[in-house]
Order: sequence, then structure tokens, then C-alpha cells
Amino acid sequence: MTDGWNWRRPPTPPAHGAPQSTTPGRSSGPEPDSPWWSGTTTDPWRDPYAPSAVVLPTPLAGGGAPEPVSDPDAPRRSWAPIIVICLVTALLAGGIGGTLGFVFAVRGGYAASGGTQLGASGGQIPENTQRAPESLAGVAERVMPSVVTVRVSGAIGSGFVVSTDGYVITNDHVVEGADESLSVSFHDGSTATAKLIGRDPESDVAVIKVAKSGLTPVSLGNSDDIAVGDPVLAFGSPLALVNTVTQGIVSALDRPIQAGEGGTTRYYAAIQTDAAVNQGNSGGPLVNAGGQVVGVNSVIRSVGGADTEAGNIGLAFAIPINQAKRVAEDIIDTGKARRTVIGAEVITGETVAGARLRGVESAGPAATAGLRAGDVITKLDGHPLEEGTDLIALVRKYAPGSTVAVEYRRGTKTASVSVTLAADTN
Repeated sequence: MTDGWNWRRPPTPPAHGAPQSTTPGRSSGPEPDSPWWSGTTTDPWRDPYAPSAVVLPTPLAGGGAPEPVSDPDAPRRSWAPIIVICLVTALLAGGIGGTLGFVFAVRGGYAASGGTQLGASGGQIPENTQRAPESLAGVAERVMPSVVTVRVSGAIGSGFVVSTDGYVITNDHVVEGADESLSVSFHDGSTATAKLIGRDPESDVAVIKVAKSGLTPVSLGNSDDIAVGDPVLAFGSPLALVNTVTQGIVSALDRPIQAGEGGTTRYYAAIQTDAAVNQGNSGGPLVNAGGQVVGVNSVIRSVGGADTEAGNIGLAFAIPINQAKRVAEDIIDTGKARRTVIGAEVITGETVAGARLRGVESAGPAATAGLRAGDVITKLDGHPLEEGTDLIALVRKYAPGSTVAVEYRRGTKTASVSVTLAADTN
């Protein structure tokens, strides 16, 4: 058996009369046709001793390129099935993903609420929901523990703690008629008894003391530093709705207020605010954006026919804390508040673009400064006066011993003097 490379054809006997080849395995004459070989004399694979040659194919008639031959039985490739499969797969994947997402969301909301989920699901609730200290909510959180609801014989007012040992500032008209039933309640629902320390009807400031330890006093601000437009919060129990906070701005400063009907007439230069204040807010603190008390809510202006029918219309008035603090300290220290006076009597109800002096006390502050009866004071410490009650209210704002500038008109002449205010000796 051989692979054909070194194969030799056996010698073929020569025809009768023909010369015999001397080359082994090679025929010198024509070979018979073979069903296995063609071109036997030139096929190098048939006979390794035959010469090799490169034969170029003969061009087709007409010089054209040969027509490609394709197998008619071979299947043709089509992209349509592949595209259809991809589309169907994408649609199925999207549908299944959306369905699973919806199912998980609904089941999660249902499980969390115990029933049908309403509304859009929000983000994760932070563990610490405490507001920033400088925010209004942060201010309310700090001040609220110091605010109390004052209950007197069935009536309700407000107040705020000003010392760790339980002193509370409120309005005089809140504790008017108070007896042994005086009590207070705090924002956490706890209650305590309280006793009246003292009151000053003319300034509408009173002090009570709560029988409870561990109290947190408020921070007191400076009412002389506030300005119109400053944001403020009013705390208290309006209409018996305890722990109420309302927001507004300072609407005006040194608004002369005369309050009180059928009893003591109260005068003060008030802080006006548009924060909602109603019955029951009296005595509660008016607080600035820094959490400091700048006033004591006291009076509202209303279109109602009587005080009991009055309601908020955006006009409320507070006693400046500088005045309330001074009065409260007098009450705590001496049991009685000093009243600041200028030493003159004024005419009220007269429209003379100022406060006309009816009389001047001898050796009093006005007389010492050279003022006389008949003079019309037009400004006190730069504040314009419209009529007599304005002078009384503004004088009460200052502490005894304060020196203020006074502008006045005497006949057709105007002048100014400095007046050192004094405390009433009565």
C-alpha cells in the first residue's frame, strides 16, 4: 500500500516490434485512457518524474467574467426572524419589569400602611426631624416650654417664665380678681399652683410665682433694637386653644395705647404687630426671630362692639419688654412698681398737633427744664406727638432717671430742652 508519491507504474510490455523503455516505471508510448487520471503525461501527481507547468484558464468566449454558480438547494439567510425575536424579547422584558416594579411598590405601600396606599410615596423619612434652631419651628420649640396658660376663676390668659425659681410675667388684667384658685399649665400638660406676687394696673403688668422646680426661663431681648418689618411670633392660649403660635411682623413702634374701660386707664407706647392675637393671648410673649421676648401681648383692636366680642383683625399691641421687665423687677424687689412721670398735667382730646400742658408741678422735671403751662410738646425723644395721651404713653416707656429731648411750641416760637424724668412719689 502506498500514498502514490513514490509510486511507480510497473513496466508495460512494449508492443510487438516497439523498442522497450530503459526508464523504469515510464512508458515511452501512449498510455491507455484511465477512468482515474486525465492528462496522464503531464500530471505531476500521477508521475513525479513528469515536468510541471502552470496553465492559465482559457477566457470564455466574449471576454466576460464567468457567471458565479450557486447551489439552488442552499437555504437563503433572512434578517426578519432575528428582528422579530429581538422585538418580542424587548417587549416581554419591559412588560415583566414594569409589572414586577408596580407589584412590589403596591405591596410595599400596602404592607406599610396596613391598607390601600393613597398619595405618592415619599422619600425616606430622616431619623432626626428636629428643625434648625434659627428656623421659626426651632424658635417655637425653644420658647414653648417657658410659656404657661394662666387660669383664674374660670378665665384663661397667658404668661411666660422669667426665672428658674418660677417667676412668671403676665398682664394685670389677666390676674385681676385672682384668688386661691390661681393655677398654670405647661405645654407638656403638667399643671402647678401659683400665687400672685404683685401687679401694676397702670402698666398692665403683673408677676406670679409658680410652685414648680426645674423651670426654663425665656431669653429676654431689647425692645429698643427692633424695627418695623421684623418677624415676630406670638405665643399663648387664644380662645382657650393652648400652645398656640402665630406669626407676623412688627407693624409699628411706639404706638400710643390707652386701654381700660370702667376701671384703671392704662397707657403705654406699644409694639404693634399683625400676628394673630385673640382673647386668651393676653400676657403671652411676643418673640423675635432669635427666640428672644421683645414684648408682652396685651391689647387687640377690633371692630367688635365690646371687648368680649373682639377678634383678630391684624391689629395687636404688646408692651415693650424693656418696660415690662423694669416693672416686674420693681414688683419682685419692692412689691410695687415705680411709675415714670414728667411732672406735668396734659389736656386730652384736643387736636393741636402735640400735647398741651394744662399745668406744671413746681420743682418737677418739666418745671426744672423750664416748661410752663400752655406749652405744646410736639416731640419727645424724637417721637412726634399728636395729643395729650401720646405724651403719657411715651413717658411711661422710659425708666425713672432717663433724660429725654423735648421739643415744644410756645405761642409762635419753638424750642427744645432736655428733661430728666422722675418716679411718681405717690
